[in-house]
Order: sequence, then structure tokens, then C-alpha cells
Amino acid sequence: MDEVVEHSRHHVTAPQDRIPLLQKAVYSVGYLVNQMQAAALGAMVFVLNLGLGMHWSLIGIVGTIPRLIDAFTDPLIGYTSDNTRTRYGRRRPFMFVGALASGILFVLLFQLHKGHSEGYYFWYFLLIQCLFVVAFSVFAIPLTALGFEMSPDYHERTRLLGTANAVGQIAWMISPWLFKFMFSTPDKDLVHGVRILGIIFGIFIVVGGILPAIFIKERFSHLPQPQKKKAIAVVKDFFSGCVIAFKNRPFIQLCIISFLIFNGFMLASTFILINIVFYDYGGDYGKGGDLQGWFGMTSALVSFLLVFPLIAWVATKIGKRNTLLITIPLSIVGYALKWWGYNQHHPYLLLMAAPFIACSLGSLFTVVTSMLADVCDVDELQTGSRREGIFGAIYWWVLKVGQAISSLISGFMLDWTGFKESLGGNQPHALFFTRVCDIGIPVATSLLAIYFILTFDISEDKAYETRKQLEARRGRG
Repeated sequence: MDEVVEHSRHHVTAPQDRIPLLQKAVYSVGYLVNQMQAAALGAMVFVLNLGLGMHWSLIGIVGTIPRLIDAFTDPLIGYTSDNTRTRYGRRRPFMFVGALASGILFVLLFQLHKGHSEGYYFWYFLLIQCLFVVAFSVFAIPLTALGFEMSPDYHERTRLLGTANAVGQIAWMISPWLFKFMFSTPDKDLVHGVRILGIIFGIFIVVGGILPAIFIKERFSHLPQPQKKKAIAVVKDFFSGCVIAFKNRPFIQLCIISFLIFNGFMLASTFILINIVFYDYGGDYGKGGDLQGWFGMTSALVSFLLVFPLIAWVATKIGKRNTLLITIPLSIVGYALKWWGYNQHHPYLLLMAAPFIACSLGSLFTVVTSMLADVCDVDELQTGSRREGIFGAIYWWVLKVGQAISSLISGFMLDWTGFKESLGGNQPHALFFTRVCDIGIPVATSLLAIYFILTFDISEDKAYETRKQLEARRGRG
């Protein structure tokens, strides 16, 4: 294996490269919106089975198809954002329209009522979710690109994304309690509860998404107007940009690392609620909802108070790559601890795993996304073009394809384990395999991710040298 060792001189961020606190705060609100829709959608989709009786395999398909459509449109949105020039900037007009449209669609997505056929629920949820994910990408892809370009400094990028992700953890503090909220309505009707939540989160997406679209300043808002091209030339340029991105070795390494860590986590997370409710509590939704809530809140609170700030600080001291080589093994320890954490006599032992598991996504969305900004600089040095939008879009495209695959596989895996809600806790064979999947999948994918982390070669010194050459080329050296 071609192992790369990172020995870089520590650089100090210049005052002019610091992002003002208000700008960081507003950008973080946008990140919270991004996290909240994902967290809420993941928690609320259970209503399709537990409230409306849809088969798990169909739910897997419902989660897969919109992600595949979304994955196709993301690079197109990123390319369009990179090449748009308006008086309001390249990114902000997209963010404004995307926040408004996706908030309305989120409300509609969960306006479900009992008494219809399984086919009705399938097509209703599928069609509206397809529209929602595209509309939300119109907001989220430019937001991601904007974060890459808000500061040219290697360390300030990490601080920005550390702050944004810490604020984003508020979504994951709330989402574990959503199931309990849906079950705690006066009529204890999950379907009624999810309709209320759909309205609440739809309004939040609109308001929270519009704020960064209005108040964030764009650093590259006055780039020269791209030369007008014929449609065929635009299509050719779009695919050329995608090909260049896929030929960028450090970028592909980051995509693979993120694919393995994130989708290993997502695939396993399908089984967490099942194991808590049915293995620990024999089918008691009330007690299971409490533990699910405390587990999620413990993970999010530890991430908010400790993991994200600590990871951002450590990365500025020992380098981004070396930070990952500490945090990912720690998350493997957390996944392993869940085997003892699922305990019918002491269910709350599960909480001991939460701080370790938090290291995984904490480092992924702070360190790896900061590394993406460094990759964009290297690409500009090589090609002369700024394309944060298309790099960010392809990065999320990879994650969403993986999420679609995870969603599809998880539904069939639940059917494969033999799990049936009607049997409650009286299905030891099925619940053994749900725990094996819950723990074994993310451990395996994390071990694979470490291999690719070891070969990443954009160090702190290389990043600063790249910036120096870029600014000399732009006449600002």
C-alpha cells in the first residue's frame, strides 16, 4: 500500500481570512436546515410501516428511487450554479428558490390519512419525495459550494465546517424524539402526529433556508461572465467537468471514504429502532421510544459540545488526515460496544456506545468536507476553473447513490432476517440477525475507509503552496 505520511508545518490563519461570526452563524443555520430535513425524513418515514402497514421492501424502494433521481440532478445543479452570474451572486438565488419550494413539498409529503391502499401510499409518497429531493438540492448544493469558498484558508475552512456541523447536531438531538412525539398525540395516532410534524418542519425549511440566501456574502460573486455557448457546447462542457472531477485522485479518495463511513452508518441505523423496541423491550414502543430518544440525543449532544469542536481543533494541530486516523477507529470501538449495549436487563448500557460512534460522522462532515475545499483549489490550479458546485454535487451524488442503495438493501435485509412486527419480542432468531447487521456493517465499512484515508496526500503545506500559486496567478499574491 502506498502510504502517505503527513508532516506539515503549522500555519497561522491571517486575520483577513477569518470568517466573521455572523456569517458563520447564518451559514450554520443553513447547515441545520440541511441536517434537519434528513433527520426528520429518516425518523418520520417509519410511519409508512408502523402507521400505514406498508411492507419494508416497498419502503426501501420508496427511499431508493428519489435518491437516484436526485443523484442525477445534483451535478447538473452544481454545474449551473458554478456558471451562473447574477447581481445576487452565483449561489444565493438558487438557495432562495430551493428553500421555498422544498419547504412546501415537505409539508405535502406527510399529509397522509388512513383508509387508502398500500399502492396509493406508495405512489403518493414516491412522487412527492422525488420532487422534494430535487427542490432541496437546488438549496443544498449551492449552500455546500458556498461553504468551500467562504475562506481561502486551510484551517478556517475546518473551523467553519466544525461550527456548522456542531449547530447541525441540534437536528439529531431533536429527531430521536420524533417517534415518541408521533406516538404521544392525544389519540396516539402515528399518522396524525406525522402530519403535524410535516407542517412544522416544512415551515422551518423555508425560514431557515432563506436566511443564508439573503445574508451570506459570496467571495466569488464577481467572476467574469462565462462565454455564451450553444446547447451542445454546454452539454459537452458539463460532462467534461464531471470527467475532470472523476479523474481527480484525491477527490475520488474522499468520495470513497465518505461513501463507506456514511452509508455503513445509514444502513445499520435502520436496525437501531428495531433492536431497541423489540429486543430490549419486547415490542414496547413507549419505552423503546424513550431509549431511542436518549441514545440519539446523547450522540448529538456529545457531538455538539465535544466532538465537533475537538475535531476542528485537533485537525488544525496534527492535520486533517491524521485526525481521521484517530476518529474512525474510535467509532469502530463504539459500534462494537453496541453488542453489549443491547441488554434486556440494563437497556441504557447502549448509551456508552454513543460518544464513540459520534466520532465517525463528526469527523466525516467536518474534516472530509474541509478537505474537499482543498481539492477545489488543486483543481483550479490544474484547470484554471472554479467549480466548487460540481465537486460538491458529485460528492453528495456519491453519498446519495449510496444512501439509495442502503435504503433498498435495508428493506430487503429486514425481510431477510425474518423480522415481523406482529411477533413482538418473541423472535430471537430474527433479532439476533438484526443486531449482527446493526454492528457488523459499519465496522466492516469503517475498516475499508481507513485503507483509503492512509493514501490521501494533500497536506497542510501542499494546500498553502497551492493557495500561494493561485493568488499569484490571480494577481493578488
